Amino acid sequence: MIHASAPRLGIVLDDGTYDALVFDAEASDHGGAGGVSVDLTILAGEYKGDVVSLHTADWSGDPMSLLGVPATITVTEGEPSVRFEP
Repeated sequence: MIHASAPRLGIVLDDGTYDALVFDAEASDHGGAGGVSVDLTILAGEYKGDVVSLHTADWSGDPMSLLGVPATITVTEGEPSVRFEP
């Protein structure tokens, strides 16, 4: 699980788990922390089709390798985390 912040979160997701798909990713130096910023679309449920933008400093790979990758967003007490599927 990769912990993420949501600096550009256009929606507020309720606590829960959301299936998503990465459609954009780029290297980022958000707050000097490095890492990657990803844009994901929610695949089902109340937020289906909504876009969530997250940043994580925990990613050190090539951001382009994340394009099209399924992911799971988990929101706990308002804090998002994301797990990229292999």
